[in-house]
Amino acid sequence: QVQLVESGGGLAQAGGSLRLSCAASGLTLSSHAMGWFRQAPGKEREFVAAMRWSGGRTYYADSVKGRFTISRDNAENAVYLQMNSLKPEDTAVYYCAAARPTSLVLTTTSVYDYWGQGTQVTVSS
Repeated sequence: QVQLVESGGGLAQAGGSLRLSCAASGLTLSSHAMGWFRQAPGKEREFVAAMRWSGGRTYYADSVKGRFTISRDNAENAVYLQMNSLKPEDTAVYYCAAARPTSLVLTTTSVYDYWGQGTQVTVSS
């Protein structure tokens, strides 16, 4: 059974930092592209960041570029999202997801086969 489990969410002040983790079981992340999405109340789930396992190429939403960094640890079978210079508009539930490695586009939810349960991030002003 495949499980993706996020952790590291919580409350942060504007300008602060949080590091989200996504641990996988039943799935070898090195065989998949990985992404982070977020969903604020009343809004659609939106793309945040993604990484191709092969070559490690990364992609970011314009709203987080320069502030967030996606990374991986093959030995831990985990992927991370380092979030710096947080803003109140970053407040959302954050989800990690695993996509088919052949996916050409990683910014849309439809290419992701597996999702975590989400972790809440709240940024106060």
